[in-house]
Amino acid sequence: MNAECRVDAVEWGRWGQDCLRAQGFTDEDARCLAESLAQTSLWGIDSHGIARLPHYLNRVAHGSILARPEIRIERTGPGTAQLHGGQGQGIVVAHRANALAMELARDAGIAAVGVSNSSHCGAIGLYSRKAAAQGLIGIAFTHSDSIAAPFGGHQAFFGTNPISLAFPRASAEPLCLDMATTAIPWNRVMNARRDGVTLPPGVAVDAQGHDCVDADHVRALRPLGGERYGYKGYGLAMMVELLCGPLNGNPFGPHISPMYDALDRPRELGAFFIVIDPLRFAGGAALAGVVAAMAMELSQAPGAPRMPGDPEAAAQAERRQHGLPVPPALWDQMADWSARLGVALPAHRT
Repeated sequence: MNAECRVDAVEWGRWGQDCLRAQGFTDEDARCLAESLAQTSLWGIDSHGIARLPHYLNRVAHGSILARPEIRIERTGPGTAQLHGGQGQGIVVAHRANALAMELARDAGIAAVGVSNSSHCGAIGLYSRKAAAQGLIGIAFTHSDSIAAPFGGHQAFFGTNPISLAFPRASAEPLCLDMATTAIPWNRVMNARRDGVTLPPGVAVDAQGHDCVDADHVRALRPLGGERYGYKGYGLAMMVELLCGPLNGNPFGPHISPMYDALDRPRELGAFFIVIDPLRFAGGAALAGVVAAMAMELSQAPGAPRMPGDPEAAAQAERRQHGLPVPPALWDQMADWSARLGVALPAHRT
């Protein structure tokens, strides 16, 4: 296909589930993963949405992700637990860990659940939003292999190490901050390589540490804050690394298997979920209403600022109507996997 097409999110989800079932995933896990990727693309987060499924399928084919992992849970206290992912698919594992954190938070008021021996868990806002949609406060972190240069250096050490916090909002989608601790996510570089487009200046460097807009020559991302203020993103990345890596018995930074290389080697990634029941605090009963009132007040301020999560809600409304964009190179990858797995391609709109 030579031009970008559009695919209905539900139709794409059907295709994704069929592919995953063909690789041995259970119906429940196939649905969880495919719907999570479709939802991420509905939010306009193309770096972590449907474009990632071919990579996950490839890792399953190479044996570094198990379609039916032995996931083990250790409850270590009234509000704490460790979930051992068993080399499973990261989004499936993370949803189980986050669901456990929500369950524990309802009983204990606050909960923290760590994840070990997992893989890439997609957009971290999937999990914080899930908690907020149930009236809770969700906080989520994850890490990755060496992608980001430390402040003052140019050789990659930490990952993009994203953070997400989400609060319930009355009569609207949750307020959700979902951000990498780098200037952009690495998957945006991979998408740029696939589609043959350039990157914005100031977000990445080449092997010599020079600013780089050619995705093929990028060797590291700059930390959030850029060349001058990158100590902020660098410091945040280090804290997230400690929460997701060493705290959960996982490797850190340079000791993690790279996402797009060594496809037969498990990644041993971690994540960390904190869930808070707002009803345990003085303002909890009114919190969702106050969040909505804050959003209204901000929208009436000069410049009409939006709340975190509002751009994703706007993208979702547009893409539910017009479909998810599928660049030509991604369609070609989907066609290849359809042929390999004997799965019919999704219907598309031109």
